[in-house]
Amino acid sequence: MTQSQPISPTRAWLESLRPRTLPLAFASIVVGNALAWWQGFFNPAIALLALLTAGLLQILSNLANDYGDAVKGSDKPDRLGPLRGMQKGAITQAQMKVALAIVVVLICLSGLALVLVACKDFADFLGFLLLGLLSIVAAITYTVGTRPYGYMGLGDISVLIFFGWLSVVGSWYLQTHTLALSVFLPATACGLLATAVLNINNLRDIDSDRENGKNTLAVRLGPETARQYHAVLLMGSLVCLALFNLIWLNSLWGWLFILSAPLLVKQARFVLTEKAPAAMRPMLERTVKGALLVNILFSLGILLSGQHI
Repeated sequence: MTQSQPISPTRAWLESLRPRTLPLAFASIVVGNALAWWQGFFNPAIALLALLTAGLLQILSNLANDYGDAVKGSDKPDRLGPLRGMQKGAITQAQMKVALAIVVVLICLSGLALVLVACKDFADFLGFLLLGLLSIVAAITYTVGTRPYGYMGLGDISVLIFFGWLSVVGSWYLQTHTLALSVFLPATACGLLATAVLNINNLRDIDSDRENGKNTLAVRLGPETARQYHAVLLMGSLVCLALFNLIWLNSLWGWLFILSAPLLVKQARFVLTEKAPAAMRPMLERTVKGALLVNILFSLGILLSGQHI
């Protein structure tokens, strides 16, 4: 780990915290709560605590990712993606361990407050505590440990589960205390969009990841198939939302998300035609913005459709 130029501690920690990733973590919670409101259930305290907990979990994942990659030496100066605080030598292992412990404590406090406010019986209370602990473990072990699952190509399924099914269905359940098959379609859409963000990141770093033994799904699929996979993720999210509107919502407002389709199609075409990993650099931010636009438009369409009680 080398530091090419001086960097302030504040800048180093901001680079490792990656605050720009937080809106994507919030988006799934917003979708879940919008769906709950559509069914006539909404508690602002539950929504705010769910957003806080999701944001802290994302921060934990970011810090753990920085720590794990730095310890393993998998993020080297020649990678296309940006180096973070630890890789630059501005944050020590001991400092990062303290930061990780602090964030875990904050997650436990926020998560405990969430289940105390939202859960009505002991089974739900215990179940969400276990899901919270599982989320903490998943955030850390993505790159940390002797067998990090992110290095085995399992990061994509983890993102689909935690940014899609668990975030959307979980936030829906905390508001409604019921499970509904319909919610899994928008939950899957959210998960696919978040997975697309991870995939574009892995496409950008595919060469350096391969050389350093970081066998992401993009590395396992190969650059050409990983590009096709990316297009499927983007288009699949739109299909899921369209099916939800056709089967359950049945509202013209429910098609508001279609306004984002040209942007996603343009992104998919770019990824399919541009073969150089360096071309993926600007696409990470664009994919994040595209995912956010889809989720915001869908949530707005739900709210404008009115409550279905």
